Amino acid sequence: MKKLVYLAMALLSASACQRASMPTTKRVVLTGIDPSKKPGDDFFTYANGIWNDTVQIPPSQTGVGSYSFLNYPQRIRLQGILDSVSTTRHPAGSIEQQVGDFYASGMDTAAINKRGYDPIKPLLARIDAVADVASLLKLVADEQKAGNGSIIGFYVGPDDKQSSINIAQFSQTGIGLPERAYYFKTDSSTISIQNAYKTYLTRLFALTGAEPSVAAQNAAVTYDIEKQLADAHRTNIELRDVKANYNKLAIADLSQKQPALNWTTLLTDLGVQADSVNVGQPAYYDKLNAMVATVPLQNWKVYLKAQALTNYADLLSQPFVDASFAYAKVLTGQAVKKTRAEEMTQAVDRSLGDALAQLYVKKYFPEAARKRIAVLVDNLKKAFEVRINRLDWMSDSTKTKAKEKLYAFTQKIGYPDKWRDYSTVTIKRDAYFENRLSTNKNDYAYNVAKVGQKVDRTEWHTTPPTVTAYNNPPLNEIVFPAGILQAPYFDVNADDALNYGGIGMVIGHEITHSFDDQGAQYDKDGNVTDWWTKADYAKFKARTQQVIDQYNQFTVLDSVRVKGALTVGENTADIAGVAIAYDAFKMTEQGKSADKLDGFTPDQRFFISIARIWRVKTRNAYMGMYVNTNPHSPAKWRVNGPLMNFTPFYNAFNVQPGDKMYKPEKNRITVW
Repeated sequence: MKKLVYLAMALLSASACQRASMPTTKRVVLTGIDPSKKPGDDFFTYANGIWNDTVQIPPSQTGVGSYSFLNYPQRIRLQGILDSVSTTRHPAGSIEQQVGDFYASGMDTAAINKRGYDPIKPLLARIDAVADVASLLKLVADEQKAGNGSIIGFYVGPDDKQSSINIAQFSQTGIGLPERAYYFKTDSSTISIQNAYKTYLTRLFALTGAEPSVAAQNAAVTYDIEKQLADAHRTNIELRDVKANYNKLAIADLSQKQPALNWTTLLTDLGVQADSVNVGQPAYYDKLNAMVATVPLQNWKVYLKAQALTNYADLLSQPFVDASFAYAKVLTGQAVKKTRAEEMTQAVDRSLGDALAQLYVKKYFPEAARKRIAVLVDNLKKAFEVRINRLDWMSDSTKTKAKEKLYAFTQKIGYPDKWRDYSTVTIKRDAYFENRLSTNKNDYAYNVAKVGQKVDRTEWHTTPPTVTAYNNPPLNEIVFPAGILQAPYFDVNADDALNYGGIGMVIGHEITHSFDDQGAQYDKDGNVTDWWTKADYAKFKARTQQVIDQYNQFTVLDSVRVKGALTVGENTADIAGVAIAYDAFKMTEQGKSADKLDGFTPDQRFFISIARIWRVKTRNAYMGMYVNTNPHSPAKWRVNGPLMNFTPFYNAFNVQPGDKMYKPEKNRITVW
């Protein structure tokens, strides 16, 4: 009976995937390949070598190529929209008026420079007026509502144990360097970043009138407070522990445990009505509770000024903007500043994202693409179901629950069915700083109103023009914005091999996130619960440990290694994403054939497509920060890592013992 069921599912999947085959009207020619390289030694370089050797990173960017760096040409598109709508007057409150006037206000650098730092002088005066801990925390809460965060990391999200309801959440925060390790490492690269940050703080204080010695002392005070806070931070790897990040506590208990923070008053000042909250990293708030009582009030006032200056520097006059970039240049290696138009395009996208997205979708996103991707997603889900059934390490009971979760997915494609309303936001053509405050306050009000309310499962957590995709475990959803539904990921003119190796791999990747080291802890309804048998979960953990061990061996920038434990979720999703996409591709007409196109077999084109979607070149400084902070592996290992574990790749390119990517078949990792 099992064989009959399996056969029926396979035939169903094959039929569906054939219907998804995409007719081509033009041939997509594969370029950038370096035929002098051996595919089995370094497939990433083989597929991208000529491109990598000839492409130039734009001076204003930290990298070039696909994925997040594809957002650069996306911003050019969005900029074109904004350049057009900002030149014309539109009815007050209309989408065109809001995004156009916001953009125009930010482009008026003469007016911005004339104001200097006048926009934040009232805030600096309020900080000077702080007289005790109570007024300090009141100011912190008030500024949180304006988007000027400091020592309180507040947000609203689903309760991990009751995912249908939103809960107030508090996380570690309070530092200016990328993550805690930057305060404690002593290698030359980190020290140069520390010094650049201290110089940045010193310069900001000097720009507000402090004498050089006072400015330097203020920077030292700020850095010392941040370092103390960082000492209580969990590492990026520790933050992957889903259960450790769930600490739902009654306000009465918090108030007793951390009396200096006065949680009842703090929540009232934040506009939060709740009798319990989730404190993701309690040790941070224990430390903050102690520091509020022991760090001199004057030092806290200096620290809050530093937070305000760094948060608002890019909204002020040119000297503040230059100071901000001088620090960013050391941190990321970016050679020159982005154009003002690009920066303002990003600002509109961040502040009025759904409004700008409506104009983008109308101009650039074909509805036919949305429908085709929906079919692809369904095909990948069916292919994953077949893989679940084939697993030899998982019991039938866990398989049943895994498939229930798979088919409980919500899938969002292209853009939201319901756009966010910005009617309460006031945008003026001549008030850039105030416009940013208006959108910040609107964002806060929008989110704080969700506390204690049912989760809106139609809401998106990225803007549609963004080149990205994501999986949201508490909602058990996968999301593919319009921005990523373009070449090299998806092309209506491409053959199935390229589209399945492109967006198909991304879809498989996002599906797998519901079953990676973090996602696997959420059930089909998005609640953290033990839905696995203990034996199956132990086997799963053993396999993800293999992933960690393999990626720990991969090097970047000659001597820096990938952090396997930090990237395990993404690496697991990459490994499985390739396999799921390949299985779905093999059910198409092209996938079943051996007919070559431009000298490549269908399988070879599929794998080359995988390498093309991670075709990225970055600056070394940026990559150094990326490896320390990003849960994704560098592009090269997002290609070579999964493929060295996938036997069909070996067959497609005749990978043999002695080739650098070769692994004996018994050592090739399969999680899903």
